[in-house]
Amino acid sequence: MKHAASRALHAYWDRLRKGRTAPERSDLDPGAIRGLLGDVYLLELGGLRPFLIRLAGTRLCALFCRELRGGSLDSLFAPDDRLEFVALIDEVVGTMTPVVAGLQGETAEGHSLDLELLALPLRHRGRTHARLFGALAALDVPYWVGTVPLARLRLVSVRRLQPGLAGLEAEAVRARPTGRLRVLPGGRA
Repeated sequence: MKHAASRALHAYWDRLRKGRTAPERSDLDPGAIRGLLGDVYLLELGGLRPFLIRLAGTRLCALFCRELRGGSLDSLFAPDDRLEFVALIDEVVGTMTPVVAGLQGETAEGHSLDLELLALPLRHRGRTHARLFGALAALDVPYWVGTVPLARLRLVSVRRLQPGLAGLEAEAVRARPTGRLRVLPGGRA
């Protein structure tokens, strides 16, 4: 995970699940992640609009220069990437495995922006295919964000996050640089 919001949100989600495949929606405490809320989204799955955005943070809405709540997350993707995104979300809730994806945001004017999407499964009243929680954040915020809306998102890369890997990633973030060589703790003695 490249973005600090993704790492922090994944760590929070991992603490909440307490060994379960996913935490309950009622376990979420917005106060505990107040600094991340600008990048956070919450989806309601199923129904007439299968990817209904129930909550979208202010920084996330600023990327599209509009309120996203009430819309559908899959509609933000380019038509040729939409089916792949839908299959990805179905996999997340079907296997209860979190995913981090690299995205490319494009404007109608030809600007582009690298983003990171984190998708974390949630249970809702015991049901596993009802809610999805995560973050969508720009890796770098150019001057035009908030004034020029993103027109579409494209999937660039996808990585499944297996349980127990969060500790390894946390160690990699704290790697101590030594000149051009980077020493990561762990491994063989």
